[in-house]
Amino acid sequence: MIHLVIVSHSRQLAHGVAELARQMAPAALQVSPVGGLDEAGGAPVLGVDALEIAEAIRRVDAPDGTLILVDLGSAVLSAETALDLLEPEQRRRCRISNAPLVEGAVVAAVEAGLQHSLDDVNRAAEAACAITKVWAAPPSSAPQEGDDRS
Repeated sequence: MIHLVIVSHSRQLAHGVAELARQMAPAALQVSPVGGLDEAGGAPVLGVDALEIAEAIRRVDAPDGTLILVDLGSAVLSAETALDLLEPEQRRRCRISNAPLVEGAVVAAVEAGLQHSLDDVNRAAEAACAITKVWAAPPSSAPQEGDDRS
């Protein structure tokens, strides 16, 4: 089974997306959230750490592969750096996805639960960017308050 690593600059966002993804898939799916940095005082701040991403990948590593979903540009850079920290065989089993974080994670969880390949899970997750969430209602022809069409 493909497993997921969720990378966000926000620890809370990474954990929330991971929670949502887990609800959509079988219990066997492993989802590892990574995000936020610890400030000297222990308060979380926004940011990503390549070492933490590499460790998250190692935690969920599976023969079928690991899909890494990211929120913003520097998370991609950190994920790429994390891949450089892995053994070559493990690196070959990973993909960084260009999917939207939330929708992509949900779709990836469902597809992984269906035992699809890493490439198929990634393709489906990336296709989530085309999901229409809000359908525009046609404009009303009835006069609105303040409209001088009488």
